[in-house]
Amino acid sequence: MGKVRVPWFGRDREPVRRGWLRGAPPPVWVRVLPWALAAGTCVATLVSPHALDIGFLLGAIPPLAGLSYGPLATALLGAASIGLLTVPAFHLNDPGQTDLLTVLFVAVLSVFVSFVRSRRDAQLDLERTVAEAAQRAVVPPLPERVGPVGCVGLYRAAQRGTLVGGDFFDVRAGPYGVRAVMGDVQGHGLSAVSTVASLLGAFREAVLDLPELEAVAARLDRRLVVDSARSEHAELFATAVLLEFSADAGAVRMVACGHPSPVLLRDGRVTEIDVEAWTPLGLGLSDVGPPSGATLRLRPGDRLFLASDGVWEARDTDGSFYPFVDRLARLADGDPASMAERVWADLLGHAPEIRDDVTMLVLTPLAQPPAQQAS
Repeated sequence: MGKVRVPWFGRDREPVRRGWLRGAPPPVWVRVLPWALAAGTCVATLVSPHALDIGFLLGAIPPLAGLSYGPLATALLGAASIGLLTVPAFHLNDPGQTDLLTVLFVAVLSVFVSFVRSRRDAQLDLERTVAEAAQRAVVPPLPERVGPVGCVGLYRAAQRGTLVGGDFFDVRAGPYGVRAVMGDVQGHGLSAVSTVASLLGAFREAVLDLPELEAVAARLDRRLVVDSARSEHAELFATAVLLEFSADAGAVRMVACGHPSPVLLRDGRVTEIDVEAWTPLGLGLSDVGPPSGATLRLRPGDRLFLASDGVWEARDTDGSFYPFVDRLARLADGDPASMAERVWADLLGHAPEIRDDVTMLVLTPLAQPPAQQAS
């Protein structure tokens, strides 16, 4: 399995864990509550020296059952509640038939509500499964290693309930080396998924066809220009940074198109790599001239950390930006596979509310691939 972390429904998103009120199965205490209420009511009447007029509490058992059980189990619990009202030893229906009729009505209504809820839950689970499969097809998990490059990715979509949004990344091996891309398209959430899919498709084709990394960036720019022309009011653009590793991962070439440059971690120090910024993708300026890139020699143990605007521009309650470079120097120790997770946890501590997609990519030059991969 790859080392990409993607969201499904919560803040930690690994995958995002849905809360009970967001469609997840109810917790154990909710399922136990109807039984506990029935047992508590019966015990209270048995131990009390006086008759207690608490039969109405049994009317809460069927609705509680409907929250977590299906129609059949809800009907059985409703029948059990009615049965308890008629047991002489409990004296729960001494005032008359009002409690009995009330519980009967509530039980029937709860069975109907449970039936509707069960059908909707089944439909929601089906739609969620289809959506998850579709979104994972757009941004599939990264392998732990692509050729001579170790890969760890982390993705946190700003819009709850989605796996992808306006950010994207990918690492691919091709005839011209291992190439990686990270970008941020206009907008976020589901409205940006089609643009993300279009750019990733263009990138994956360009990795195989184009020998120059600058030409790959120009291809992505052209893709957005063409897509914008197809829609009357669309003005698509995106920022991106592209990397190309040499065959032995001893050097990396980088092209930045309006996106923050990678950060180099070397010997415990963090350095922002100076890459001449080109215009964002989609402005149609690739015809004016190709973007200029920069080449960096790599050493064993180096790591490249790429982060989206959601990291660089995260603010705390006072409006202060997240000190990414300073924090990264303290969080770089330890396993590279968990470094992005440590940064994410630290980012949440700095900015309690994350309003933008957060994407991180850690690329580590490794030794030559094993013989089975090289073959």
